[in-house]
Amino acid sequence: MSQDVDLRRRRFLGTAALTMVATSFGAFGCAKAYSEERRPASPPIKPGAHTSLGPIRQIDAGLLNVGYAEAGPADGPAVLLLHGWPYDIHSFVDVAPLLASAGYRVIVPHLRGHGTTRFLSDKTFRNAQQSAVAFDILALMDALRIPKAILAGYDWGGAHCQHHRRALARAMQGDGLGQRLSDQQSRTQPTAAPPKAEHGWWYQYYFATERGRAGYGAYRRELANLVWKVNSPKWGFDDTTFERSAASFDNPDYIDIVIHNYRWRLSLAAGEPRYDEVEQRLAAGPVISVPTITLDGDSDGVAPATDGTAYAAKFSGRRTHRIVQGAGHNLPQEAPQAFADAVIEVDRY
Repeated sequence: MSQDVDLRRRRFLGTAALTMVATSFGAFGCAKAYSEERRPASPPIKPGAHTSLGPIRQIDAGLLNVGYAEAGPADGPAVLLLHGWPYDIHSFVDVAPLLASAGYRVIVPHLRGHGTTRFLSDKTFRNAQQSAVAFDILALMDALRIPKAILAGYDWGGAHCQHHRRALARAMQGDGLGQRLSDQQSRTQPTAAPPKAEHGWWYQYYFATERGRAGYGAYRRELANLVWKVNSPKWGFDDTTFERSAASFDNPDYIDIVIHNYRWRLSLAAGEPRYDEVEQRLAAGPVISVPTITLDGDSDGVAPATDGTAYAAKFSGRRTHRIVQGAGHNLPQEAPQAFADAVIEVDRY
């Protein structure tokens, strides 16, 4: 597969579901257009019931050799689950089997710089701007011959639930969407937030410095563990759960990808000209036309739950917003039932 992205062939039509950095989740759907039959509700599950997503597969897709887990029937409606930072595919360790049991073909990829995903060329710029990672998902869909999919994500993963012509249903965290809209605007119109809000994003400013880059390289596990605890104060994860995800941070490109992502957000690092057209569209704040469900965790330590009205105007299709009790920033791992049920429900819209 060519490593070059044909931006003219794969235009993002309509809008982009811009990233999120909070604990909310949203699902976009076009049920009748995507799946004529109604999927059964997912069976009840307790968070932490599973510890593995099964064997990791590898496939060349665009600029990457992507590591991914797969579950469910090969002929089922496709769902791509996209993880956030500082987390990995294990955020969906309980969500994936729920959706698979409901008849979906579930794909859970390691994003660039994480887990077993590798760049095919040492010469490729380690770029983590939002559109570059979104095109990774398009390339993966091409490689797996998936013409349409429900995209579900949180935190970084919500950034890449981009609304393009082949995805009829999507999922992303709501607060993250609101935060991402702010991130987008900040690249052209820098604005200050109240101190309490800025405090929650301390690591972004830390990563803007060379001290922060060096510190993250030396203490990536310690920093991630701290962020987990702050972001999800009610989530009693244990060391084993953390280490399952932390192994993904040993990817040789991990530090480069994380640092570029956060510096790019603050306009402190350049992206690539090949993505300029798409970034300009995203900066304009296009309206999301597909049906949507957004979820906020009521116990998010970095992005408090809202009633969703602040970004309601960004949706023109059917939309439902909910608050998930007891859930923090890593909503799919903390509240897998609510996450999976939202995906299934949006497929019925």
